[in-house]
Amino acid sequence: MIQEILESNQFLFLIALLLIVSVVVTKFSSRLGVPSLVLFIAVGMIVGSDGLQLVYFNNAEVAQLIGVMALVVILFEGGMQTEWREIRPVAAPSVMLATVGVLITTAIVAVTAKYIIDLPWLEAFLLGSIVGSTDAAAVFAVLKGKNIKDKVSSTLEAESGTNDPMAVFLTVTFIQLLSLEESNIWTAVGSFFWQMGAGLLTGIIIGYVASLSLNKINLDSSGLYPLFALGFAFLAYSTSSLIESSGLLAVYVSAVVIGHGELAYRYSILRFHEGFGWMAQILMFVLLGLFVSPSEVFTGSVMWSGVLTAFVLIFIARPAAVFSMLGFFRFSTKEMLFLSWAGLRGAVPIVLAIFPMLAGIGHSQTIFNIVFFIVLISALLQGSTIMQVAEKFKLVSERRINPIHSLEVISMGKANVEMLEFEVTDQNQIAGETLEDLSLPDRALINAIIRDGDMITPYGQTTIMPGDTLYILVARKVKKQLKKRLQALKEN
Repeated sequence: MIQEILESNQFLFLIALLLIVSVVVTKFSSRLGVPSLVLFIAVGMIVGSDGLQLVYFNNAEVAQLIGVMALVVILFEGGMQTEWREIRPVAAPSVMLATVGVLITTAIVAVTAKYIIDLPWLEAFLLGSIVGSTDAAAVFAVLKGKNIKDKVSSTLEAESGTNDPMAVFLTVTFIQLLSLEESNIWTAVGSFFWQMGAGLLTGIIIGYVASLSLNKINLDSSGLYPLFALGFAFLAYSTSSLIESSGLLAVYVSAVVIGHGELAYRYSILRFHEGFGWMAQILMFVLLGLFVSPSEVFTGSVMWSGVLTAFVLIFIARPAAVFSMLGFFRFSTKEMLFLSWAGLRGAVPIVLAIFPMLAGIGHSQTIFNIVFFIVLISALLQGSTIMQVAEKFKLVSERRINPIHSLEVISMGKANVEMLEFEVTDQNQIAGETLEDLSLPDRALINAIIRDGDMITPYGQTTIMPGDTLYILVARKVKKQLKKRLQALKEN
């Protein structure tokens, strides 16, 4: 009994150290110019069986389960932060990239795997399917806080949030072919459209139900609302999976629906899921780092195969998919070049690479090792240079528009009012106006202004200045009207 308690305490102590170290390394990721996900993986490999040997982990089923659960959290957080008004104009090109673009990428990588790595054709197409889609976790993590123009960033986010069904469909199809299971091409095609359609519909329905529930229910504590929202995220995934459609697509769509409408306790929900999303990323990438064996990955044959495949993927397959698909839409050459470069690979390919191992497919360990090495190259090479490429192509937005999470909503008990926090920029129309000229909606009152760290008591002749933080008490029924007035931008 005492020994079991001691082992439990040692395990908790190790978890605490891993969590603290992982959070601390994010502080250095921007200084080193390395995406944090690479550092998380490095932490896992260092403490794993080939490193300090503090943790031995080789359970593929547990790795897959935790990876999927983490992806649900990350996709849900990213979807709620996504503005529908921004992704609606690029929905068509994003879907083309997420479907036909993945097919093109898969085919080109498969030819490379066949003739360069010398894999059999089915295994070559399996490898191409696994790395054929961009990764939402990596894309959301790298783009977060970046001021890249809406058109390209929205296209990339929408593509990465919706291309998982195609990757999963292709991966499962080739695993079935390799397992000698009955597989009919028309059945497979029908399955894909079912996964996409049913996943989309499930996400929309659960998103609307969640949005209605979050706004109508009156819980005793504001801290319960984020958990309530998280429950709907897993409900969307599980419901969609039970009807054999795309659970990840359902999660992303439901999150976009929830984030698009008016949402009570929005600030609390977004902040909770941002922190929980970081924890999911840390857990997933550290675990994947533990699962991999560096002594098997960093060998001459794997590194050579990985470098060649990554080169073809980054410089040939991805640009071919982007230019062939977006050539039908109004994208400039610079925008298409940037989207080609920003097609990051991350957790999804690694999680999908576990599928063949669970199915006992031949060459599955080789495929996993090559995929892992491709992800490392993609994260290091592409993830660390995205902003430099965006600046080179002049795709960095000059105006800074306050994202929705900059509006802090504070509960006022059971009263039908809320307190909004809004930071004014020089692009906002209200900058330079006096309070008496603001024309705010009725039942909206500016209670305080924070300027240069000092609080200013507002009165009619007070002028709103860029950098001011306004605290506004507003009735819920006019909150949407107030936000529209506050976020209105000056005409150029």
